[in-house]
Amino acid sequence: MADSYNNKLRQLLLLVVVVALAVVLLLELYGFFPGFLGAVTLYILSRDLFFYLTEKKKWKKGWTAVLFLVGFLICIGLPVWLTIRMLSGKIDALFSHTHEVAGVLQSFSKQVQQWTGQEILSQQNIQQLQKYVTNFIPILLNSTATVLGNFIMILFLSYFMLCSGRQMEDALGNYIPLKEGNIDLLAKETKNMVRANAIGIPLISIIQGLFAALGYRIFGMADPVLWGFLTGVFAFFPIVGTMVVWVPLVVAQFSGGHTGQAVGLAIYSLVVTGNVDYLARITLLRKIGDIHPVITVLGVIVGLKLFGFWGFIFGPLLISYFLLLCKIYNIEFRHIAEAGKKQS
Repeated sequence: MADSYNNKLRQLLLLVVVVALAVVLLLELYGFFPGFLGAVTLYILSRDLFFYLTEKKKWKKGWTAVLFLVGFLICIGLPVWLTIRMLSGKIDALFSHTHEVAGVLQSFSKQVQQWTGQEILSQQNIQQLQKYVTNFIPILLNSTATVLGNFIMILFLSYFMLCSGRQMEDALGNYIPLKEGNIDLLAKETKNMVRANAIGIPLISIIQGLFAALGYRIFGMADPVLWGFLTGVFAFFPIVGTMVVWVPLVVAQFSGGHTGQAVGLAIYSLVVTGNVDYLARITLLRKIGDIHPVITVLGVIVGLKLFGFWGFIFGPLLISYFLLLCKIYNIEFRHIAEAGKKQS
């Protein structure tokens, strides 16, 4: 009896120590948590091909992992380089002509006030915005350092995940307290969800950005490629993402006296750009991973708060895990509930 009590006490103390250390590590490394999620994403996307090359074709694991990481750098680095090249001139112009930008904002505010009777941007708010723009460079540099640190973490973890993939998966299978069939179900759901969001959401954003750029060109907007690109970026955000770009452009057209173009752009953005997003989400994402649109939208909202950028992938995965674990719980423990009902 005493030995049993001592064993339970030792087990409890060890569990407390393990949980305490886990909390400390999580708090200290939370800034690099997006890097960990990125590495998991890269591993899931590339594991099948990596195992095929190293196990079937007998390629060296280390060099194959390096080759995969180089490909990842190209896939990420090229769009980033194009983005910097496209936006650098506009950002320089923004910092060099802050007074002209303030004048445009005042014109925008007056136009909205004429329509609604509400002033959305006072002179004080515009001055505060100018001050924020002036202090934007230090904020950008700090964010860039964080992003660079997480990017290095992605490469570092991905290399070891790929080289030790089989051992890592076997260890996870041993630690997860579920039956083998349910572990396989969990792994399948994870793979489908990550692939659907990591591949499907960028494709949707590209499609929506292209349709938006076409609309901006048709209705006479300057720099339609730039505005289409920004629309594609904000398309990552569900429901109101693209409106952040095209609504101010419509108001700017009205303010400049181009009423016909403003009305046409508003109709095009609502009917075409908006519906392209909706149709792509209910067709493309479901075709890749059979994901319900509600899970995608709610998951992105939750994920952005928890995980930052990688919330686009792991937010929907979190909701899917919740639903899947409820299903697994029912499968694993239903017989206990049925036995209890028979006894009563």
